[in-house]
Amino acid sequence: MTTNTIDTYNSLGLATTSSTTTTQKQTLGQEQFLKLLTTQLTHQDPMKPMENGDFLGQMAQFSTVSGIQDLQASFKDFASTISSDQALQAAGLVGRYVSAPSQEALLSAGGSVSGDFELPSSSPQVTLKIINPQTGEAIRDINLGSQATGNTAFVWDGLDNNGQFANPGIYKIQAEAEIDGTNTALATNIKSQVQSVTMGSGSSGLQVNLTGLGSVKFNQIKQIL
Repeated sequence: MTTNTIDTYNSLGLATTSSTTTTQKQTLGQEQFLKLLTTQLTHQDPMKPMENGDFLGQMAQFSTVSGIQDLQASFKDFASTISSDQALQAAGLVGRYVSAPSQEALLSAGGSVSGDFELPSSSPQVTLKIINPQTGEAIRDINLGSQATGNTAFVWDGLDNNGQFANPGIYKIQAEAEIDGTNTALATNIKSQVQSVTMGSGSSGLQVNLTGLGSVKFNQIKQIL
C-alpha cells in the first residue's frame, strides 16, 4: 500500500495496521464508501480516468449489499412481530379446548371423548375403535355406518362394549373406513384442553401443551372450540 493511499484511508478514519503476522480487515459503511469513491475520483490519473462501467459497477455492488442487509433486517422485524402475535394468541388458549391431530385421547371420570377425521372419499362402512394402550385390547367398537366424503365427527361416551364406564386415562383412538374395498386407517383430530403454552426456540417453535397428551405445535391446531 502506497503512502498516498494510507493518507487517504487515514483522512477517512480508516486507519490500517499491518505486520508480518496479522492483518486487520476494514469494513466500510455507506458514508465511508461514498467518501472513498469521491476521493478515488478526485485523485485518479487524468490520463487514465475511471471508466463509467467501473464506476457504475462499484455503485451497483454496494447498493446490492446494502439492499440485502436492509431486506434481512426487515424480515427479521417481520418474523419477530409474527412470533409475538402467535404467542399472544396461544396464551389466550389456556383453559380452552382445541382440535389437534392425535391418535390418543384423555378420558376423564364420567366424561367422554370427541373428535373428527377426514374421509378422502365416501365409504359404505366406517368404524371407530377405542383401544387400551396397555393391553392393546379394543374395549369399544363404534359402528359409524356409511359416511360421505369430507369431515366426519365422532363421540365416545366413555362406555366399553359391556356398557360399563371405562377407567379414566389415556386411550388410543383408531378410525378405519372401507374405501374401494380396502380398510384404510384414518388420521384423527381429538378435542383436548389446553393446559399451558411453551415458547420454544429453533425448529421447536411455539408449543401448545394439551392436558394429559403432551404438546403439539401451535400451527398444528385445526380448530379452536
